[in-house]
Amino acid sequence: MTSSTDAVTRDWEGLTIPTAGTYLLDAAHARVGFVARHMMVSKVRGEFADSTATITIAEDPLQSSVTATMQADSINTGQADRDGHLRSGDFLDVEKFPTLEFRSTGVKSRRGSEFVLTGELTVKDVTRPVELEVEFEGVGRSPFGQDIFGFSASTEIDREEFGLTWNVALETGGVLVSRKIKIEIEGEAIRQA
Repeated sequence: MTSSTDAVTRDWEGLTIPTAGTYLLDAAHARVGFVARHMMVSKVRGEFADSTATITIAEDPLQSSVTATMQADSINTGQADRDGHLRSGDFLDVEKFPTLEFRSTGVKSRRGSEFVLTGELTVKDVTRPVELEVEFEGVGRSPFGQDIFGFSASTEIDREEFGLTWNVALETGGVLVSRKIKIEIEGEAIRQA
């Protein structure tokens, strides 16, 4: 934590951003979620309730990095039977693969507060490249003296590329669970050092 006289922000290409340092995802103000289509007619939303991330903001913001871990057994869609199936060998196989991991490989500025975060996502020991569309939401100091910033990110993956191939064909055509899964992340990060 920094004292009230220390700089919390800096200007970079017309954007007010956090000063360099290490930030941790604030579990009380974060959602690591996903959306899948069910029977091709509706959307099912879920989240990984136990997720951690370390964000290192570099002096050159485009050299910043992120590592994140999601506990596979914390998956929650609000329906116990479905969550149990998602934890099973048909999907995440949480006994054998307890975590999902993300490691960034680069940051590109798009425009204004929008960035692209490239990285590698590992699910069930299968690692694939992903690109997250990131929006920087703002920076400040909390009433408790913590330096924070907010962000949102999203991407779409093909779950079958990660070995999540279970499905049921429907008589009317299509499948029970979509191959494409949208990942949606909202969060705040708190400066640690």
